[in-house]
Amino acid sequence: MDFIISMGWYIIPFLIVLSILVFVHELGHYLIARYNGVGIDVFSIGFGPEVIGWNDKAGTRWKISWFPLGGYVKMVGDADAASTPDREALKKMDSDTKARSLFYKSVWQRIAVSGAGPLANYFFAILIFTILFATVGQRYTLPIVQDFQIESPAEKAGLQKGDSIKAINGEKIERFEDIQFIVQQHPGDELQVLVDRSGVILTLSITPILSEITDNFGHTHKVGLLGIKGSEPGYIKRSWLNSWWYATKETAFLSWQTIKALGQVIIGSRTTEGLGGPLRIAQMSGEIAHSGLIALIWFMALLSVNLGLINLFPIPMLDGGHLLFYFLEVLKGKPISEKAQEWGFRAGFAVIVGLMVFATWNDIVHIFIK
Repeated sequence: MDFIISMGWYIIPFLIVLSILVFVHELGHYLIARYNGVGIDVFSIGFGPEVIGWNDKAGTRWKISWFPLGGYVKMVGDADAASTPDREALKKMDSDTKARSLFYKSVWQRIAVSGAGPLANYFFAILIFTILFATVGQRYTLPIVQDFQIESPAEKAGLQKGDSIKAINGEKIERFEDIQFIVQQHPGDELQVLVDRSGVILTLSITPILSEITDNFGHTHKVGLLGIKGSEPGYIKRSWLNSWWYATKETAFLSWQTIKALGQVIIGSRTTEGLGGPLRIAQMSGEIAHSGLIALIWFMALLSVNLGLINLFPIPMLDGGHLLFYFLEVLKGKPISEKAQEWGFRAGFAVIVGLMVFATWNDIVHIFIK
């Protein structure tokens, strides 16, 4: 019984957060599809058998299904939840039904519908960050060296207390947190650090060492460290007038850091230990929920950014895969052949299943074996 209760503390926050993000994503598709005159058969949160549902006046079946890891909007002419065209049904459509099918809309209308889901997640993240930065504040620490660890790479390279770090490898530094993001991803790589020392601009070459750190949840990570300490972090409130700008920058920064990290995994300069799946997200959701509502809301914004970004990857079955086919159609002047699309969807399915299996195995090793 205690185990079941304990698991509930992890699973319930995870399902709440995921359901909100899926709803936002699918609502983006739904609204732009309806705006372009596309008929919607089903709007589902979750997959599998229906738990509860209702029909609206437009004929859409809104429902919650048993398997809660995702959701979909099934449009007129779709064969499945991945919006694969139902070729046989499309051929038998009358003119009125064709007018409501996404398949018969212009390529730019189809691009708008496919891109609306990821963009909805981005807009939702920006909205959350805007509200948090204007009410609670944005986490902020000045990028000034306050102290060193003994025999640290930074101290050996000539960095001094009071130095203000302005840029690393050409990337502008505004907060101490920016330093951490960059340095942790470059263990063993020589970095060019631009420093302001009492008005004198210097460039120092510093190589972060590979170290193990333990985060607030007791998880161990292998990262690069310079061995410097900043001041105690605080929160700076942004005005409602400009908090949206800082929220947009934060969203873009998180997206770029994710892309960089994935690129490093692909080229082998970063391990795959950090790739997590639903089990680890559920664990983190529960742990962050214990830290308070504000922390959980911030985590939801972070996941919304990642959900939007991942769905833009050019993998068939994801929104990015549909966008890839549509942009190729724009370039060619005609749709990609049915056979090419079919093989693309098969390959995309294999990639997604492979990644899910790999990420879930990583979760099991991380949570239950280590």
